[in-house]
Amino acid sequence: MFKHIFVPTDGSNLSQDALLRAISFAKESGAKITLFYAKPEYHIANYGGEGRQRLSTITSEDYFDDLAENQAQDILVPAMRLCEEAGVPCQKMTLTSDMPYIGIIEGAKGCGCDLIFMASHGRSGISALLLGSETQKVLTHSTIPVLVHRSPEIH
Repeated sequence: MFKHIFVPTDGSNLSQDALLRAISFAKESGAKITLFYAKPEYHIANYGGEGRQRLSTITSEDYFDDLAENQAQDILVPAMRLCEEAGVPCQKMTLTSDMPYIGIIEGAKGCGCDLIFMASHGRSGISALLLGSETQKVLTHSTIPVLVHRSPEIH
């Protein structure tokens, strides 16, 4: 049925649990996986100035991009190992976007994926309204089917 599954991850316990479920799902259906991480954009205004936390080590956009890429690889490389250990073909990709849901949708389309498999933080009420949900935004805007994995025991 599904042959190419897009699995966004942020390295959280929820994402890790969803990744394990996605690997199992892919193995059962003979699908391959594209692992995805949305890197933040560099904004000089966010990293200095009065009333803001000063991150003195971030001195340039290139340095920030290197840090973001290293963080992405720290998350994606172990995820790739899990896929390989399960015998599921996989690849990895990153995009830079301050709106991860847009990166997720663009990445899935660009890879030709036929399913997005992602975690839900399970927020409800006012916290969902105030914090928003990348999963909810993907569900709202994606033309690609989305399978949402919710793990009630992980917070």
